[in-house]
Amino acid sequence: MDRQWAVEESATVAVRPEVAYRAVAELRRMGEWSPECRAVWVRRGPAGVGTRFVGWNRKGWLLWFTTGRVTVADQGREFAFRVVTFGLPVAEWGYRFQPAGDGGSTVTEYWTDLRRGRGARLTEVLGRIFSGTRAEDRAAVNRAGMRTTLERLRHSLEGRSTEGRQAR
Repeated sequence: MDRQWAVEESATVAVRPEVAYRAVAELRRMGEWSPECRAVWVRRGPAGVGTRFVGWNRKGWLLWFTTGRVTVADQGREFAFRVVTFGLPVAEWGYRFQPAGDGGSTVTEYWTDLRRGRGARLTEVLGRIFSGTRAEDRAAVNRAGMRTTLERLRHSLEGRSTEGRQAR
C-alpha cells in the first residue's frame, strides 16, 4: 500500500464560521475534541501566528508530547499549526471554515505529514514508539481521528448554541 501524505475530512456545523474558528483557535480546548490530544499548554489564547504550544497526547497506555507553532490564523477562514518533536518536523494540522447555508459552516480539518528529508526516519521511529502507529498507517489513523474530532466539535458548538449560551 502506498503511503498517504495528506488527509482531510469535513463536517457541517450549525454555527457561523467565525464561531467555529474561535473555538478551534483556543488551543486549550483541543483536548475536548481530539481522540489523541489530551491537553494543550499555551501561554495565551486565542492563538495567533507564531504562538507556540505543547500538546500532550495519549493513545491507550502510550503517552507523548509534541510542540507546535501556529502558522495560519486567518480569522473565520483558516487556522493551522506545525508540530515538531525533538526539533524535527512531524506534521501540519489545520482547519478551514466556509459558510454553509442557514448560518452554518463547513469545517474541514486537514493533516500533512512533514516527515521527509533530514530526520524523517528518526521521527517515524519515535512516532511508532510513542503513538504505537506505523508511519504507513498514520493517515488512516488520522482520518478516523478527524472524524471523531469534527463530530465532537460539532456537538460542542451546537450544544452551546441550542442552550442559548454564546459560543466562544
